[in-house]
Amino acid sequence: MTSSETQQVQPSQRIIRSSSGPIGFVRSLARLLSGKPNVPPSLADNPLLETILQRRSVRTFDKREIPDDVFAAILEAGRVAPSTVNLQSWSFAVFTAASWRATFDRPIPFQGQRAIIVMGDTHRDRLVLDAFPQSPLIEYTLGVVNASLAAMNMNLAAEALGVSSVMLSETGRTGLLDAGYLKQTLCLPDGVFPLMTIIFGYPRGPYPPMPPKLPLDQICFESKYREPDRAVMEDWLAQMKAGYKASHLLSSFEAQLRLYVSKIGRAEADLQSMIFRDKQE
Repeated sequence: MTSSETQQVQPSQRIIRSSSGPIGFVRSLARLLSGKPNVPPSLADNPLLETILQRRSVRTFDKREIPDDVFAAILEAGRVAPSTVNLQSWSFAVFTAASWRATFDRPIPFQGQRAIIVMGDTHRDRLVLDAFPQSPLIEYTLGVVNASLAAMNMNLAAEALGVSSVMLSETGRTGLLDAGYLKQTLCLPDGVFPLMTIIFGYPRGPYPPMPPKLPLDQICFESKYREPDRAVMEDWLAQMKAGYKASHLLSSFEAQLRLYVSKIGRAEADLQSMIFRDKQE
């Protein structure tokens, strides 16, 4: 690496390393709360850009119902999302508050009024086109990419219509980490795999602050990959922990990670059986 490249990797010297303890917590939380999107002044009034940059994951909803036409528009945004070769390799399990309770015997998380479980779906295309007979990992990856594009389309459409949302991978028994349970409960055929659950509702209270985002100089590179700056990553993690603690007074970021780890082994095995089904026969 040249000296000029070395200098480019060090833009984060302005970042203060977080110390442990109450003082470090307060400093990290203050940096988190001061974070804002960087919008060029010439584009500050662009409504679509504003919708994208001001969107937040909301976990507190009021009891207002989402009108059918509004929710239909959200679903339509998912239906017309872009996909590889227009394969549209996704399916959406759609729920009202009542149908969610009837299916899962519990309310929608965070008092949400509607929910969509977004799934990659290679089963439907296989009925007429087996495009990847020897490439299950490629087939799965494209399913993830395409369904994720549809999910983000629905997320942004909701935001534009005044409906807030949150995308979850762990929601008790209805997220990615419970893929096997969902396969059985929703009678999913081979080739259909749950990815995320989107909860929709009208927000109760103010929007949460923007989560800590890495600076562009840490996620963009030209020509060759640049190693991330450890100080920036440590500062990001400290802000993540501080933000989680401030919003979950009886829990911690580490506790949430332990919950994920406790479920990952089973989820990995379930997904392996869904993705590489032909190899295991």
